[in-house]
Amino acid sequence: LRRAGDSHLRGRSAPARAAALAGAAARAAPAAWDYVRRLRAVVRRLAPAVVHSNGIKCHLLTRLAVPPATPVVWWVQDFYGQRPAAGRLLRAAAGRCRVALAISHAVAADVGRVLPGVPVETIHHAVDLARFAPGAGVDLDALAGLPPAAPGTVRVGLVATYARWKGQGTFLDAAAAVRAADPGRAVRFYVVGGPVYHTAAQFTEAELRGHAARSGLADAVGFVPFQPDTAGVYRALDVVVHASTLPEPFGLTVAEAMACGRAVVVSAAGGAAELFADGRDALGTPPGDAAALAAAVGRLVRDPLLRISLGAEARRTATSRFDAARLGPQFAALYERLAGR
Repeated sequence: LRRAGDSHLRGRSAPARAAALAGAAARAAPAAWDYVRRLRAVVRRLAPAVVHSNGIKCHLLTRLAVPPATPVVWWVQDFYGQRPAAGRLLRAAAGRCRVALAISHAVAADVGRVLPGVPVETIHHAVDLARFAPGAGVDLDALAGLPPAAPGTVRVGLVATYARWKGQGTFLDAAAAVRAADPGRAVRFYVVGGPVYHTAAQFTEAELRGHAARSGLADAVGFVPFQPDTAGVYRALDVVVHASTLPEPFGLTVAEAMACGRAVVVSAAGGAAELFADGRDALGTPPGDAAALAAAVGRLVRDPLLRISLGAEARRTATSRFDAARLGPQFAALYERLAGR
């Protein structure tokens, strides 16, 4: 059941997707039915006033495992419009959903298209402001196996999984342009992350190192492996780059880096475009536009006062908008309304 899904089938033809999904469903059916039976028993024993479901498979399971009289909330953290097979299944199960709760207005609009007739509300995602806060950073050079950078070096980094749409290629192209435009300036670039998901649409580190070498960046880019705690990584960077080439459902990296008081360049599409005011608490660029990204990064590299002012304003924005402490009361208010008390 865990392995059944369509996220890894993007880009395949419709017949190929259908055949792959049919095979996965057949293999998962016996164990899935047993899982549904046991889950239904647990739900009946607990007799919840509201069920809050997170994830496509769980949304579908609510149709089978939750009593019809129990209100169900589907927490939506992805664009279902990009998942045609899942979208059809969700429409078939949507009668059990009382409210679809979206993490951004962009996701809410997508839900409205995929699940017409389902009420949609938006509660923006949030971060732990005590954990993601200004402070001391980690030693990125040591983590990347590089000699210490010269004093005064500006550190620019992208923190993401190696999924191709996260924009590491665009970032390296922009880094090459920044360096070519100002070859005498001390700048070091960092690619932080790894191929942490089991999908085919990922870069390998060898591919990214080859891209850097071909761009003349072999001595200017550090590759830092996946870090389970990214707060210290953000704090070690002078400029944090978000370079996704596709719209983000939310853009948690953006919110985390802003909470750490960093100057951030954002690929302004989807939910990420809702998180900042361009020029006030971050800089925005069009997705996949290496030239625009290079211009924004170059501007920050040359202007330390702008980095400081953007970082300070970013922290204020995060404090007022992204505090995880607000999620509990917001969820509780929704639950109370659905339960009628």
